[in-house]
Amino acid sequence: MPMADKLKVYYDGACPRCVADRRRYEKLSAQDDSVEWVDITGRDDELRRLGIDPYCALTELHVQDGQGRIHRELDAYILLMSRTTLLRPLAWLLGLPGLKPLLSWCYRRWVLRRLRREGRL
Repeated sequence: MPMADKLKVYYDGACPRCVADRRRYEKLSAQDDSVEWVDITGRDDELRRLGIDPYCALTELHVQDGQGRIHRELDAYILLMSRTTLLRPLAWLLGLPGLKPLLSWCYRRWVLRRLRREGRL
């Protein structure tokens, strides 16, 4: 796969749900080596060098595309899901203009609640 097509996914490896979501994605996209998964735990300096605030990395998924651009929150999910045939319809749905702001709000609430419950906020 050309470098320009590779993605780096910065995810919370201390989050059981995030780890499970990663495994599910890997099963759905078997044989796909175009995605590199990077656990953000203990990588604050590296994240800052990329222009990612470590707190934001904890509360939002971040994906770096092959051109070095950082995509965050639902845009990151849409980019990642659009790579897998079975998830493309869901990526399209997430990007609908009327639905995206509502889903974004729900996502932020869910993540903040999880982090509070885990004592990591």
